[in-house]
Amino acid sequence: MKFLLTFLVLSGFTLAVDTMQGKAFLTAENSSFGNTIEGTGVDSAGDVYAVDFGNDITSAGRITGEQALLYKSDNASSLVSSMRFFVNSEGKEEAFITDAMVHRVVRLYDRDSTTGQFASSADFCKDDAMLEPNDIAIAPTYGRIFLSGMKWSTESVSGDGDLWTCDSSGTAKLLGTFYRTNGIEVSPDEKTLYLSEAINKDDEPVSNVVLAFDLDAEAGTISNKRVFVDFAQLDNTATTDVDGMRTDTEGNLYITRNGLGQVAVFSPSGELTMYITSPSIKDVANLEFGGEGGKDLYMVGMCNSDETKGCVDVYSGSAVGNAFSKLQAGGSVPGTDNGVASSELPSSESPSSESPSSTSSPPVSSAATRPTCKARAKQQR
Repeated sequence: MKFLLTFLVLSGFTLAVDTMQGKAFLTAENSSFGNTIEGTGVDSAGDVYAVDFGNDITSAGRITGEQALLYKSDNASSLVSSMRFFVNSEGKEEAFITDAMVHRVVRLYDRDSTTGQFASSADFCKDDAMLEPNDIAIAPTYGRIFLSGMKWSTESVSGDGDLWTCDSSGTAKLLGTFYRTNGIEVSPDEKTLYLSEAINKDDEPVSNVVLAFDLDAEAGTISNKRVFVDFAQLDNTATTDVDGMRTDTEGNLYITRNGLGQVAVFSPSGELTMYITSPSIKDVANLEFGGEGGKDLYMVGMCNSDETKGCVDVYSGSAVGNAFSKLQAGGSVPGTDNGVASSELPSSESPSSESPSSTSSPPVSSAATRPTCKARAKQQR
């Protein structure tokens, strides 16, 4: 529903922007997620998933429907940070999971159509030179993924953020280094790449912008770097971090503001069109469209009422999520371009792979020691 009109004074004129209000979906009382809930992804059925399932930073689980485990790493050093689903050339659904501390992307495959569980997993791309892959975007036409990495520094320097791509065979390539990067997204036509960049001074953010690049998704190259939005100039909120970003099918960009309890929505030309508030969450960490028809925008973050738990708010509008829409159309599969089909990937018994629902028990952080807000960013979330 419409909540209020926000008036911004920009360059001498006043702009009225609609503010819409989300509503509680998972609360502190019924959520199975910890306070570092993040890294959302949607599958072809419209089910939405996030990391930190069971208060465990090595796990990811389902938000919508019955909450359930999707993936658990066998590596006690893992920090599962984000995910994206895709449909391969055989019409089978698979997923990518980023593992920040192990500098890798894990691929989940052999999905059971009844339970939704993946029977197998294997490293898809890995490079120890990656800072820590924090967030992920995908150009499904070419089976190519893009990764943002981040390092929290008291005084930011270039190199605290990086941008990588992995092609359909899993070969990783560095595209550039930046100040602290975080949110990342690809436009629906796969011709524009968006990347957030922040600068710290005295251990606090002082600048937050979203960059845009011309993208050649097939070649995996970027050019024409430019500022898409500068929050210092837009609304004087440069001290509030940008986190996750998503597009809808019309190319509008939805940007989480981690600390304002809201999502800012921009047209493809960079015009601010709307705010969406998340009443249960102040530090909105990520978001994804899902639900029937892909029109429900799920926003995730630490609960206002209980900082040890992860909450989810939802806003239902008319826009359809780009990720959901692309899954309905199918896509390319990483590996098939060079003749490697899903069935030829390592089995779950292979030393290079792990079970998505492993029964091993890596240490789980207690609520008292889990990272929140700035501390979470320092752990490359």
